[in-house]
Amino acid sequence: MALQVLRAQDRTPAPWKNGGGVTSEVAARPEGARTDDFIWRVSIADVAQSGPFSVFDGVDRIITVVDGPGMALTVDGARHVVAVPYEPFAFAGDSDTHCELLGGPIVDFNVMVRRADASARVRIVRDRVAVRPAAGTCVLAVVLQGAATLGRKPVRLDRLDAALFAPGDADDIDVDGVLALVTVAGRDSD
Repeated sequence: MALQVLRAQDRTPAPWKNGGGVTSEVAARPEGARTDDFIWRVSIADVAQSGPFSVFDGVDRIITVVDGPGMALTVDGARHVVAVPYEPFAFAGDSDTHCELLGGPIVDFNVMVRRADASARVRIVRDRVAVRPAAGTCVLAVVLQGAATLGRKPVRLDRLDAALFAPGDADDIDVDGVLALVTVAGRDSD
């Protein structure tokens, strides 16, 4: 698979699994997977009201506030305040999770992986970064704020645009803002 540039303007919003909101998928594997059969999935969600999160059996999640005052997540009875932008918070997708908005709507960045098949980590970057996925991994770079430029053949990524790197792809990214680097390791990661 060659490097893919994924533009925010090309995404189609879809309802959440539980019907309580709207999400836009950035990328998923296998391509065309639904919410019940992905190996990994990355999305951006607009959250306008408090309420329960969808349950995803066997899925690990990492959520990051992008815009807005944040939220308090109650995960299996334990309350976690997720209010600082660009600080990833990991939790089990099969936990009983409730979201309480802390003063208004938010936009969040979601990474989900089936724990039996893959693992993921999210790193927030604010300057130049080299991207070189190892064998058995892929790296998804998503601009959360500002813009970024891929170095080899200059390609500009604007807010919420993304680039998906497979093993063998290599480039430097100049970040003028905030970039999320998602590394997924495991079966069907590329």
